Amino acid sequence: MAKKYTTTHEVAYYECDVNQTMTFPSMLGVVIKTSEEQSDKLGRGSEFVSNFGLTWVITNYQISITRLPKVGEVVNVTTQAREYNKYFCYRNFWIHDQDGNELVMIESVFVLMDLKNRKMSSVIEEIIEPYESEKIKKIKRAPKFESIQEGAVVPYRVRFYDIDSNQHVNNAMYFNWMIDVLGYDFLTSHVPVFVNIRFDKEVEYGNTIDSHYEIITLEEQVETRHEIRIGELLCCEATIQWKKK
Repeated sequence: MAKKYTTTHEVAYYECDVNQTMTFPSMLGVVIKTSEEQSDKLGRGSEFVSNFGLTWVITNYQISITRLPKVGEVVNVTTQAREYNKYFCYRNFWIHDQDGNELVMIESVFVLMDLKNRKMSSVIEEIIEPYESEKIKKIKRAPKFESIQEGAVVPYRVRFYDIDSNQHVNNAMYFNWMIDVLGYDFLTSHVPVFVNIRFDKEVEYGNTIDSHYEIITLEEQVETRHEIRIGELLCCEATIQWKKK
């Protein structure tokens, strides 16, 4: 069975929004840090991977939320690189409270990207071996995205602090563009319960992106659909399911 790694984290006020719950960028930053700590302990940190001319890139998240961590709360963050095939690595994250209750479960898909040509590389066994992940042939498929039919759009300029050491926008930043367009009233009266997001193209410093969105009211919940575009180029798409407070 693939190795698990767990660490604790105290949720700081600057990681939270006006609802006093953790924001998506902050939460994803914490879970990714946990995976980096595991990789370092296994001798497979970023320096080891870069020796192959490669870096890790996240292509998909599916996030199931029981409740978001609260300001001041101490949580346990667990990660496990569960499975991989020729091109995709499937890593899960869990956030639990101190009583062992699951707050958030995240299924993620990682790929190795060649730093020179910015294209996907096949998985190298020497990199993945210490995690003891199960090798599978199947390619896992996330739920399909429904296209936006009658939405609205808000433009944003990519700022210096939006980009990371890979020279492109950090994946967590896409959530700022997608969430912000929903507005104060919506975000203070609804809580997210499920997120499906896929990152298609890199966004770089100086780009102007358009955050397209549509709010769909269903019987028991609200669904928001999102697309991040540069002109006609689709860079990221997501579906978020919400419930009223």
